Amino acid sequence: MAVIHHTTLSPSKVELLHAWLPGRAWFRGGDILDLVRAGGFRLDDPAGEVGMEFYLVTDTGTGTTYHVPMAYRGAPLDGADDALIGTTEHGVLGRRWVYDGARDPVLAEQALELLAGRAQAQDQDVSSAPAAPVYLVPAEVGTPISLRINRIPVEDGEPDGRRGLVGCSWRTPEGGVRRGILLEAVAVPGRT
Repeated sequence: MAVIHHTTLSPSKVELLHAWLPGRAWFRGGDILDLVRAGGFRLDDPAGEVGMEFYLVTDTGTGTTYHVPMAYRGAPLDGADDALIGTTEHGVLGRRWVYDGARDPVLAEQALELLAGRAQAQDQDVSSAPAAPVYLVPAEVGTPISLRINRIPVEDGEPDGRRGLVGCSWRTPEGGVRRGILLEAVAVPGRT
């Protein structure tokens, strides 16, 4: 299980996203971007090398919540310069390279393990604790799947019998709670 270090991070995750997010094709923001942390969860790397977080931030100006999977590494990831969100200084671990998790192979593999019901979502703030606001409807056993990341959570309330979903609750800036699907298993065509 990953250890959560309660320390400084400079620049912060929100500061990194403030600079990176407006350049994404799926960004819905306006002229002024005001991001606040809304929620999310972590996954463990069995090798203990890559930090993985499914991070939710809300733009208070537009009310849009963004889902940004982030992979934290102690060294640059070869061939992923265009996926780099930025670098930050961690008070315990030193320099961290923060990548868009959609392009990180360790994060993608563990997200598929979660969708298959073989990994557990972890709390963002407490070491070795399950993430309470996360719900999972595992994919069918033996179904070959690929990963779909919903950059804007699909707010549908209940999974309605669908399989292969990971959803999460998050806080709104006004103090309310929303819920939506962050990850989906997509069947690979032509494979059984």
